[in-house]
This record gives sequence, C-alpha cells and structure tokens, in this order.
Amino acid sequence: MPRISQTTPLRRLRDNADVLRRRFIDAPFAVRVLITLPFIAFLYGLPFLKLPVLNTPDSAFSSVLFYPVGMYVLLALGLNVVVGLAGLLDLGYVAFFAIGGYAMALLGVNAGWTFYEILPVAVAVSMVAGVILGSPTLRLRGDYLAIVTLGFGEIVRETANNSRRLGGPRGIFGIPHPSTTLSIKFSLLNPKPYYWLLLTLIVLIVFVVHRLEHSRVGRAWTAIREDEDAAELMGVPTFKFKLWAFAIGAAIGGMGGCVYASQVVSITPDNYTLILSILILAAVVLGGAGNMPGVIVGAILVAYLPERFRTFNEARVMIFGAALVATMIFRPQGLFPSRQRASELTDNVGLGGMGSLGGELGHLSPREVGEDV
Repeated sequence: MPRISQTTPLRRLRDNADVLRRRFIDAPFAVRVLITLPFIAFLYGLPFLKLPVLNTPDSAFSSVLFYPVGMYVLLALGLNVVVGLAGLLDLGYVAFFAIGGYAMALLGVNAGWTFYEILPVAVAVSMVAGVILGSPTLRLRGDYLAIVTLGFGEIVRETANNSRRLGGPRGIFGIPHPSTTLSIKFSLLNPKPYYWLLLTLIVLIVFVVHRLEHSRVGRAWTAIREDEDAAELMGVPTFKFKLWAFAIGAAIGGMGGCVYASQVVSITPDNYTLILSILILAAVVLGGAGNMPGVIVGAILVAYLPERFRTFNEARVMIFGAALVATMIFRPQGLFPSRQRASELTDNVGLGGMGSLGGELGHLSPREVGEDV
C-alpha cells in the first residue's frame, strides 16, 4: 500500500538543504572553494558584527561565541564520531574534556610548557585514555556501555576532586595563555583570539572527520552502527573500529579541554560535571546524529539559545527543556538528520531495522574494511 507523504515546513527545508548539499558536492572544486572561503571568512568576522538578532543581551557576544557556542560545536563533533557514526552511547564524554584541561594546567603551571607544546600532548593523552577506557568496555553494548562510560566520567571528576596533585576542590590556577602572535593578544578579557583559534580547530576537525566518514573506516563505522553482529559476519573487525572511534572522539574532547583551560586561567572539578556530557549528547541528537552539519546546528542551538534568552532568568531553562522534549517527540531523528538515519526511523518498519544495512553492507567487503587502519 503506497504511503501518503506528509510535507511539513521543516521537511521542505531539509529537502531543500539536501538539494543544495548535493549541488555543492557535484560542483567543480574551484566553485566549492569560492563558496566555502567567503563563508569561513564570515565566521571569522562574526565577533565584529553588531546584529540585533544574534547579539546576546546580558553577556558579551564574542565571549559567548567561544564558550559555550564554539566549544559545544567542537565537543559535539567529537561525540558525533562515537555516537553518530559508530553508534556507541557515551555518557562520560566530559572525562576527556577534563583530561585535556588538566593536561594543560599541569604542564603549563608546573612544567612551564607553552600552549602550543601542550596541545598535541593533551590530544595524545586523551586518545590514550580513550583506548584505556575502550579496551575493556567496548565489548559491552547499549545501556551497559552507557553506564560504564558514565562511571568513567565520574571517576575522573572525583579523582581530580580528591587528588592534592591535581589541586583538589580548589583546582589549578595560573594557567598560561597562548603566546601573542601577529599582534593578537590572548587574555581572559579578550575572547576573540580564542574564538578564532577554536574556529580554526573546528574547520580542521570537520575536514578530517569528513574524510574519515567517506573512507572505508567510515563505512565500517556505519555497518557497526546498523548491526554489529552482521558487520562481524561480513568480516569487519568491529572491536578495532569501535576503539578507533572512541580514541578519535576522545582526542577531539581533549583538544577542546586544552583550549578551554588556557582561556579561563583556572579550572576546578566542578567545570566537568555530568550535565555537560548530557548537553553535548543532546546537541548531537537534536541536530541529527551522524550528520555533521546537523550536529553543528544542534550544538549552536543548545549553547546559544539559553544565552540569547537569559533575560527570562531561571524560566529559560524550563522553556529550553520543554523545547528539547517537543523536538524529540515530533522529530526523533533530529532537526537535520542524514538521509540514511531518517530512513532508518521511517522507512524500514517492515524490515525489522535492517532496511539500510543491506544497502550499506553492499559497499563493504572483508578486504576493504578488514585491513589495518
């Protein structure tokens, strides 16, 4: 029996966005560059714009652009690798954000390292932490994995709270800023350089994750997300690719933690609570898990809207929560899901959730996804 299509304004917007995306992908490389560069330049100039629609009434707009907006976008991109691409539910993502922050604090204060020396170390340490967490736990699935990752996030926070070497409840203060370059001064009262630094990192992460998503690694992640048992039978080394997803997501989280710690000068364990993990996960789900543009939009909405409506005081949190609940009821696949994820929730009821798996695995072979990364 043919299905009656219901066209809604949001669906039309999504369809139009999909058409534009396909035209952009099919356009020549020079055309894509001419479109992308002005847009990136606009983002770099955003702190100087005085747009009443965008400005936040009770806080500095440039400060909001760095935190929470820019930081949420970066963290959501990292969590999207784990949740959206590989299908692993991680409720302790804030732990890697904390590891990157404390790496910046310890090496910057005690060892006297510069920010640019600490950043790759923080990324590497966070990645190792992701491997250490993932090695014994990624054999779990679903709710069990979520509980373990939640516990890991709390372990990291409580360890920092009870360790004298990590400053205990008082935390660590006196964290150095990045050195001044090209007459750009990094300081606590000047968030613009931090926003530009964070935007540069976001552009780099988007490029790298996009390349991974459209490689055999990304296809293996998709197969694991659809049906891990079927992917294993098809020759995909599921544990190895899940570990890669966890490590890459952890590295991005550690990168964000390092930048954040260098800007706020002092950090405490209270900066890394469970609610931050929940908000980043909400951003991924709200925007559309597995779709990078959607995840970016979701992170911007989750971070920006509470700041934009700060005049409502405590009521803004209740309104924001009600909006999230309504979105999940009427748009469970997210505001801008990928075509494949949207079809999983709407078109494969009669296939027992296996509708898109066959098409995806049709592009996979044991030799293609079973090689070492």
